Amino acid sequence: MNSIQTYVLLVAVMVCFEPLAEADLILHNGKIVTVDSEFSIHQAMAVEGNRIVAVGADRDILKRKGAGTEVLDLGGKMVLPGLIDSHVHPCSASLTEFDHLIPQMDSVADVLDYIKGRAETLEDGQWIVVQQVFITRLREQRYPSREELDRAAPKNPVVFRTGPDASLNTLALKLSGIDRDFRVTDGGPGHIEKDPGTGEPTGILRSCNRYIKSKASGAAPTDRDRYERLRALFGDYNSVGITGIGDGSTRPAHLKLFRKLLDEGELTVRVAAQYYIGTIGPIEEIQERIRAVSRDPLCQGGPMLRIIGIKTFLDGGMLTGSAYMRKPWGVSDIYAIDDPTYRGVLFIPKDRLLPIVRTATECGLQFTAHSVGDGAVHTLLDVYEELIATMPIRPRRHCITHANFMSREAVDQAVALGVIPLVQPAWLYLDTRTLAGHFGYERLRYFQPLRSLFQAGAVVAGGSDHMQKIGPSRSINPYDPFLGMWTTLTRRARWYDGQLHPEEALDREQAIRLYTINAARALFQDEHAGSLEVGKCADFIVLDTDLLTCPVDAVKTTQVLRTYLDGRLVYRR
Repeated sequence: MNSIQTYVLLVAVMVCFEPLAEADLILHNGKIVTVDSEFSIHQAMAVEGNRIVAVGADRDILKRKGAGTEVLDLGGKMVLPGLIDSHVHPCSASLTEFDHLIPQMDSVADVLDYIKGRAETLEDGQWIVVQQVFITRLREQRYPSREELDRAAPKNPVVFRTGPDASLNTLALKLSGIDRDFRVTDGGPGHIEKDPGTGEPTGILRSCNRYIKSKASGAAPTDRDRYERLRALFGDYNSVGITGIGDGSTRPAHLKLFRKLLDEGELTVRVAAQYYIGTIGPIEEIQERIRAVSRDPLCQGGPMLRIIGIKTFLDGGMLTGSAYMRKPWGVSDIYAIDDPTYRGVLFIPKDRLLPIVRTATECGLQFTAHSVGDGAVHTLLDVYEELIATMPIRPRRHCITHANFMSREAVDQAVALGVIPLVQPAWLYLDTRTLAGHFGYERLRYFQPLRSLFQAGAVVAGGSDHMQKIGPSRSINPYDPFLGMWTTLTRRARWYDGQLHPEEALDREQAIRLYTINAARALFQDEHAGSLEVGKCADFIVLDTDLLTCPVDAVKTTQVLRTYLDGRLVYRR
């Protein structure tokens, strides 16, 4: 043995006997589901500061125990990476009930009772606005009529708004200047439905919310109120294991709130922001707004807060009968559709969408668009396909937000392009009854085709599209990720018998990946989060249920016992 070999051997021996660094936190006697590439499972994990430093067997990890180490005996409990909701609207959702609590509304009668109550509370002439109580989720599956709204609040203008569409009473129409002669003239989408006999507006407006001259009624929140409400919502996200989110339509005011929470040390979820860009007006102005976003310092933000891309709206909604479809919707009383050729609303023509997406890509930004119908999904995928011929798009991790209606071709195209669908299983849970009744079972073959996407090799991310209220089950839409997981496993829905195409159900490993590493990749958080691996941030949760072995119905009632962010306990049941 020469001198060099002897030296190397001595160094190796010294390393072997060097004491391990003392961990700040050790979890042992548990089931640590790492969600790494092998989906490996271990007994124990060690944390130093905000980082995971070891994952393995109890006997190895406990060697890192020191006088100052906190040791948590899991008693066999499951540990997962912190969950990530890839699409929420937290700032507006947190303020929904700032002025007063809003009851659950499951019927037209519930809606009218709420409006009557508000009319009794407010002064005459004050606006009553009901937001996002979707007709597909009402037992009657219809809009409250103009006449019903008139009777409920004859002296108040009333708006029943469901996404891009709305139903107005007579006074609201009058104050908004909408009569039989009204026309859409600003170049944007939408139309006013009119009675074929009289020519008068029926009260239903399609994609014309911008014309409604509603005013806020009730108490107005202060900046401090906005801060506290958002902080409370993020705390509730933590209670169901959420440690990361994608803000799916961020504005400057939202970023200001996130920054303040971060500066105060009270931001308890990682925020990846998709910046909303309106698409009405000269294309050059839209492109310049995108370039301005790319210059924001938050595009180079840290692991807790970062602008990752641009968000636009490509079509309407399936809950309102305005999603853009490849085939006609079909005549429908539920959706008030009487044109047999109607395919929904495409807000941005393909030739106009292309330069918008190109500009975002050139600026190094992710692009995504609200795309519900298969017509919108194919339009966006075709634009991505055209771009890839001249520039790389895979590094930008472009997405399709919602992607509810797809096709076999769309699945394969998304995989080939590296495009990430951002899917909300709660929509399947809440809306299958109406969709199956309208479209029929077979037309829903590729509605949220999750197994097809996984099997084809797609990265598909889970989320909720949380829009209103604080509360994981009472919110619109529910942001309880365990309800979402259960829905992907069972394809079962509220008020619906049977399963919606069970061949598209996920297995349990896939359901967990949907809300962990896949969502992290979609939001550029995978360097720090999404799996429990050495070197990553210590974002993890302790559960009362083993999601891999429990009866399937126990998945949706799973409770989070502890939530950690950056090694810090942010929630404990």
